[in-house]
Amino acid sequence: MKIAFIVDPLEGLKPYKDSSVAMMRAAQARGHEVFALLRDDLRLRDGIVSARAQPLTVSDDNARWYAAGEARDFNLAAFDAVLMRQDPPFDFEYITATWLLERAKAQGAKVWNDPRAVRDHSEKIAITEFSQFTAPTLVARATADINAFIDEFGDVILKPLDGMGGSGIFRVRRDDPNRNSIIEMLGQLGSQTIMAQRYIPAISEGDKRILIIGGEVMPYCLARIPKDGESRGNLAAGGRGVARPLTPRDREIAETLAPQLWARGLLIVGLDVIGDYLTEVNVTSPTCMVEIEAQTGCAVATKVIEALEHS
Repeated sequence: MKIAFIVDPLEGLKPYKDSSVAMMRAAQARGHEVFALLRDDLRLRDGIVSARAQPLTVSDDNARWYAAGEARDFNLAAFDAVLMRQDPPFDFEYITATWLLERAKAQGAKVWNDPRAVRDHSEKIAITEFSQFTAPTLVARATADINAFIDEFGDVILKPLDGMGGSGIFRVRRDDPNRNSIIEMLGQLGSQTIMAQRYIPAISEGDKRILIIGGEVMPYCLARIPKDGESRGNLAAGGRGVARPLTPRDREIAETLAPQLWARGLLIVGLDVIGDYLTEVNVTSPTCMVEIEAQTGCAVATKVIEALEHS
């Protein structure tokens, strides 16, 4: 198979922990050809979607993890699989990329995750489809609505709808003297919609990342435990990742969502669960594969390649 990965610039990837790199290594180990391209290089000309892509030879040496061949033009339908692994922000340029990839899919390209499904699944708002598994949640723009939610629950999390890695997340209590300033900043003076969720004390035990690959729930999650004095467990915010077997509640949530999300063309999904509550459905570039494999031996990246082989 020829497998193309749409990723951030290669020199900026962190091979010791990057899930896309892990998938490249797994693909090559199974005898497949690996290519890399940037979202910037996608183009649509006379109805055909193409891009400049580089063939890669990857290694386990994190200091020099890849050697790139000469870039050349490819019709995306020439690849056996195209994996969109561009990190957020999910801005207009990201949406434009999903339109181009949707046209490529119409021309026969196999694109994962399905571009329409990515566009339709806001990683924050998608949880509202499964409200039986969520803590009280508000999505609103009006300052009065957000303040009323804080007054009702007393201790809440506020977050932007387009962030990643814990950026822009605030814990706000009813008596917080800075609460209006935080609302103004996140909502850009009432011009942006934000999310509010009742604070879940179980965050002290970890923000769990549960991976679903091709509709199959992986048996281990990565609990991202906040550092002292922090209410965010994200690894990018200094959290410590500890792999754990799924709890019965984790499995209930994941196995309810898995067949529905897979039917929509979402090959790789990362659910975020705190305590007993679903908090996010990540579909752009879910991570934590490397940490889970290192601690448990569960080769999640290889599972992805196996799923592509049978898709």
